[in-house]
Amino acid sequence: MYDNMGEYSRALSYYEKTLDIHQKALPPNHPDLASDYNDVGAVHYKMGEYPKVLSYYERSLEIRRIALPPNHPDLATSYNNIGEVYKDMGNRSKALEFYEKALKIREKALPPNHPDLATSYNNIGEVYKNMDDYSKALEFYEKALKIIEKALPPNHLDLAISYGNIGLVLNNMNDYSKALEFYKKARKIREEALPPNHSDLAISYRNIGLVYNNMNDYSKALEFYKKAHQIYEKALSSNHLDLATSYNNIGGVYKDMGDYPKALEFYEKALKVREKALPSDHSDLAISYDNIGLVLSNMDDYSKALGFYEKALKIREKALPPNHPDLATLYNNIAGVYRGMNDYTKTLQFLEKAHKIREKALPPNHPDLAGSYNNIGMTYASKGDYSKALSFLEKALVILQKSLPPNHPSIKTVTDAIDYVKKKI
Repeated sequence: MYDNMGEYSRALSYYEKTLDIHQKALPPNHPDLASDYNDVGAVHYKMGEYPKVLSYYERSLEIRRIALPPNHPDLATSYNNIGEVYKDMGNRSKALEFYEKALKIREKALPPNHPDLATSYNNIGEVYKNMDDYSKALEFYEKALKIIEKALPPNHLDLAISYGNIGLVLNNMNDYSKALEFYKKARKIREEALPPNHSDLAISYRNIGLVYNNMNDYSKALEFYKKAHQIYEKALSSNHLDLATSYNNIGGVYKDMGDYPKALEFYEKALKVREKALPSDHSDLAISYDNIGLVLSNMDDYSKALGFYEKALKIREKALPPNHPDLATLYNNIAGVYRGMNDYTKTLQFLEKAHKIREKALPPNHPDLAGSYNNIGMTYASKGDYSKALSFLEKALVILQKSLPPNHPSIKTVTDAIDYVKKKI
C-alpha cells in the first residue's frame, strides 16, 4: 500500500521486515524469499537506487533458478526486471541480454497472444530503438502490436502507445507518411479516451508536429506544436522542462521558416525555463545557447551570436569527449560567425577543429567531410589563397562524386566553385 502511495521509505521498512522474518523461518532457496527480494528491489527501483535494485533482483533470480523449472513465468519476470534496470542505467547490451532471456521463456510457456509476450517484444524494440537499430526495433514493435490489436478493444490506450512507438521508429527511418499514419491512429484513440488537456494528448500533437516539420510542412507543424503547447501551459508549472521543449520546438519551426525574430522569441522562452530549472552545465542549456546563437547569426548579429555559441561551447567541451560530433557542429557554427565578421583566420581555426573531429569520426566518403573541405576551400578563396582553395574544393568534389547521385545540386555547387577558383589562379 505504502509503495503505491509513493511512501517508499515506509514501504521499504515493511518489505525488509517481511524479508527478515522469512529469512529466519524459511529455507534459503524458498520461492517466497525470491518474492521478498523482488519486492525490496522494486522499491529501490522506484527510488532510482539501481545498484541496490540489481543486488536484490539478482538474489531473487538466483533462488528462482534453483527452485523453479527452467521455463517458469516467474523466471521470465526476474530476467525482465533485471533487463529494465540495465536499460535505465544505459547498459543496452545487458538490457537486451536479459530481455531476450525473458522472451525465450515466454515464447515457450505462454500462448502466442499473451500480453506478457507483447511486453517482451516492446521492451526489446525499445532497446533496439535506443541503439538506433530502427529496422530491428520496428520488427519487435510490430510483433507487440499484432498481439495488442487482438487482445484489446480498438480504443484501448495501450494501442495508442504501440502506434506511437511504431510512429517514432518510422519517423527516425525518414518514412514520414507512414509515421504520420501511426501517430494519427494514436491521436484518435487518445482524443476519444482522454480529457482534452491530458498530457498524453500533448505528446500525440507534438509527435505529429515533429513529422510535419520533417516533411517541411511548417504551417501544419506549427498547428500541432501549438496544440501541444496549449495543453502544457494549462497542465504544467511555468518552469516545467516540457514547456521549455515545447517553446524550443515552436522556435525551431519559425527558424526553418526564416522568421528569425519569432524563432528568437521562443528560443529565449525555452532558455528562461531551462536556466531556472537546470544546473548551469546541463547539456539542454547548451542546446538553447546554440539555437539562439544560430538565429542571431542568421540575423547578422554576429557579436551576440558569438557570445551564445561560447556559452554552449563551454558546457560541451566539459561534458563531451574531444572527438564528439556535436563539438564539430558547434565549431562549424562558430566558424560561420567569424566568416560573417570577415575574420577568415578565426574562421579557418574553427573549421579545421571541426574537420579534425569529422576525419576521426566519419567514414572517408561521408558527405559531412565533403562539407568541411568545401567550407575550408571557400574560406581560403575569400582570403585570396586560390591554390589552397582549389586543393580543398577538389577533395570535396571527389567525396561528393562517390557518395551522391551525379545530378545532385551539391556537386554542381562545388564544381562551379572550382571553375571560379581556377580562373583566379
